Amino acid sequence: MIVLAGGDLVLPDGIRARASLLIDGARIGAVEPNTRVDPAGASIVAIDDCYVVPGFIDVHVHGVEGYDTLDPGDPVAEMAARLPRYGVTSFCPTTVACGPQALRSVLARVARARIGLVSNGARVLPAHLESNFINPDHRGAQPAECLRFPSGASASRNPPHGRTSGSAGDFSASDILDVIAAARSDVGIVTLAPELPGGLELVRTLVSAGHRVSLGHSGATIDEALAAIELGARQATHLFNGMAKMTHRSPGVAGAVLSRDEVAAELICDGYHVHPAMSRMAIRSKGVGRVMAITDGTAGSGLNVGAHAYLGGRRIHVTDHAAVLDEGTLAGSTLTMDRAFKTIVTVFGFTVVEAAALCSTTPARVLGLPEFGVLAEDAYADLVVLDRNFRVVRTFVGGREVYSREGATVR
Repeated sequence: MIVLAGGDLVLPDGIRARASLLIDGARIGAVEPNTRVDPAGASIVAIDDCYVVPGFIDVHVHGVEGYDTLDPGDPVAEMAARLPRYGVTSFCPTTVACGPQALRSVLARVARARIGLVSNGARVLPAHLESNFINPDHRGAQPAECLRFPSGASASRNPPHGRTSGSAGDFSASDILDVIAAARSDVGIVTLAPELPGGLELVRTLVSAGHRVSLGHSGATIDEALAAIELGARQATHLFNGMAKMTHRSPGVAGAVLSRDEVAAELICDGYHVHPAMSRMAIRSKGVGRVMAITDGTAGSGLNVGAHAYLGGRRIHVTDHAAVLDEGTLAGSTLTMDRAFKTIVTVFGFTVVEAAALCSTTPARVLGLPEFGVLAEDAYADLVVLDRNFRVVRTFVGGREVYSREGATVR
């Protein structure tokens, strides 16, 4: 048993100051209102002047510290080993559009990591495919040669942008769908544009197969987006980014998402991808229970400004605010979840309790993980200790300490 003593516990209904949390095996044994908890044989960890929050769950992260999900080797395991230093205890490995062999390989790595658990690492959840079925006009940094219409039965039925020769483009929509069908349990979220030919039918098919459909990289009208929601789409990929602009006469996907309570929205919480005022508006509109803070982090996350890494095989550069391709196209972020948490509090103006909901509780509820994302008796002991500057001091996964900041002083 481990007792975290003297910290401020961030509970769903408020902060319990100078309290103690008992970790009993893989779960939380008790939440105590004082620091005088000393079970026989327990290790006591003093965490004065710190917050204890549920472990962060990032449902949209492509990479970190030089590793991208589509790299050779085992980048998923490498990500799992590195993310706890940023407070992440669970994550959905996220891919850009790619060919069937690359997709098959990354899903096999996800399966291994989910079954075997990475030693001293974050939990690996089913993958998020920022898929081949997105609108080429809103593709951002997605590789055009890998995009397909959902109704396309052959590679010749490509979207009208960037068709290239070579093995990267020699596959059909059906080839991708066959890979997904063969790895159902390892594919959690699929991002798609419902306005594409066959898009709505694909929503129906994926929802019926148990996948979570997320609307994104889309120029859909509000009516097209609402039709997808009626068919079971329940998520929006990085709200406002990769979508047609929302106006008062043409609300588009963003307007549909903001108007429908059953849809949970991802939000890149760095204050750059979405202006803080728009971020506040979205969170206030939907409530903290329907918004998930994400990083959209790339292999550039955790690297110094000026460094370069790769996103789906394409070189990206780390700038002051984000990651960009060689030609300057925005290519995801360099955000980490601890910085997202801090931004929500210090820039967006939300409370620590609300930030914990956005970064932990809501993603857990949305993904159907009721025993995660909360500090409560019998919940899994996936949690993070933060200092008063919201820097990660310790991270626990299933009651095991998987990260401790070297030389950390608690003040």
